[in-house]
Amino acid sequence: MKNSTIIVPVAVAAILGIGYTVGRAQNNNTDSSSIAETSHVVGSYSGQSTDFTYAAENTVNCVVHIMTKYTPKTSSSSGQPNFGGNDIFEYFFGDRGGFQQLQPQPRSASGSGVILEKEGYIVTNNHVVEGADSITVVLNDKRSYVAKIVGTDPSTDLALIKVEADDLPAIKIGDSESLRVGEWVLAVGNPFNLTSTVTAGIVSAKARNINILSGDMKIESFIQTDAAVNPGNSGGALVNTKGELVGINAAIASQTGSYTGYSFAIPVTIMSKVVNDLKKYGVVQRALLGVMVQDITSELAKEKNLSVLDGAYVASVNDNSAAKDAGIEVGDVIVKVNGKAVKSVPEVQEQVSKFSPGNTINVTVLRKKKELTIPVVLKNQMGDTKIVKQAGVTDLGATFEVTSDADKQKYGISSGITVKSVTKDGKFAVNGIQPGFIILKANNQTVNSVDDLQKIVAACKKNNGQKYNEQALFISGLYKGKLTYYAVDLN
Repeated sequence: MKNSTIIVPVAVAAILGIGYTVGRAQNNNTDSSSIAETSHVVGSYSGQSTDFTYAAENTVNCVVHIMTKYTPKTSSSSGQPNFGGNDIFEYFFGDRGGFQQLQPQPRSASGSGVILEKEGYIVTNNHVVEGADSITVVLNDKRSYVAKIVGTDPSTDLALIKVEADDLPAIKIGDSESLRVGEWVLAVGNPFNLTSTVTAGIVSAKARNINILSGDMKIESFIQTDAAVNPGNSGGALVNTKGELVGINAAIASQTGSYTGYSFAIPVTIMSKVVNDLKKYGVVQRALLGVMVQDITSELAKEKNLSVLDGAYVASVNDNSAAKDAGIEVGDVIVKVNGKAVKSVPEVQEQVSKFSPGNTINVTVLRKKKELTIPVVLKNQMGDTKIVKQAGVTDLGATFEVTSDADKQKYGISSGITVKSVTKDGKFAVNGIQPGFIILKANNQTVNSVDDLQKIVAACKKNNGQKYNEQALFISGLYKGKLTYYAVDLN
């Protein structure tokens, strides 16, 4: 499609070191005081908006190179024994085909990250670290660390990782809401593995929804710039001329897969709330209005007899939602959130995303051409204001570790996680799963890491957050080289 423009994340994967592929994004009143300010300041701010040296000098040391290793997750080259594609069927009827050894080539990928705290907390894109078997972080001064994932949020394409350090140069957090169209910004990252690359451009637009994320709760309100961004810039910094972080670079619009004039960054208003929640809870405490809204076009305004074109039209209101309880109605037009004017659906999403369930916000609507300000107590996705807890693999009564290279070679597999220990009367123990069992698949999904298993278990949660909607977690794997199946009752 020669004339098609595609939106792509900007991580870069090197396959056997000879080429690049573009990484894939999954499936779309906060206190930022916990994010430390910069520890290393060079020179002084000149006050000249076109002088980029100060911003560059105070940013390059705060942006890291992230390198990951992962195993491809495809049915034809999963690196696992071929189970015929249906673990649940084979659990009851047995393995029909035996082992068919498939050995995919290992892959590596690279991206960027931004140091938020000197103790080693680093923000990046979810698509940079998603599915990684290992994560290595390299600083601008060439120091190297192994990183662990603290938490991920595919709904915003953000992830928080951590390295064991206490003297890292942390970036200063700016204010993305104060950015103006036409203002100079710099993109700092590692495009095509060219470390510590700085490019400059202007803010081209704000609150862009480019439909790159998926899911019912995706939040897209990107900063659009013309600063050159390429594969490998994913997770890097977008800063203003003061060297303050205003966004996390995430995607480009391109016909070729490389930069052609458009790049997009996640604003720090969204980032700060997400990373603070991931650090504190391991999962984002997402506040929801509970409405379906749409941007206003001239056609919609004529059809609904609306007096404005700015704002977000309320097309439906969910039962048991914050909006329903507060009295927001179908046909209302949301024009302000906490006194800040909102002109589009992405702007409404961005403003609400700063808050947590239980917070009260003032939503100003136009109803029958009259302005009303309505206090709304926000709720979570379960319809209450309680803290959402991360469904953990600890629910299984076991601890895990990445399968050793020796065992992978011995059994002809390329991934999997090994049960390290089980607790007495835990779910694994009562089902006969013993230490040394290698988990290859759970609920028909390949397991390459503890994080993979964590997501599979979490996906089994019902909407009330307390019980599971699956009777069992179907697990297949190896114990002393023998293919074994288990059904673990999660309730």
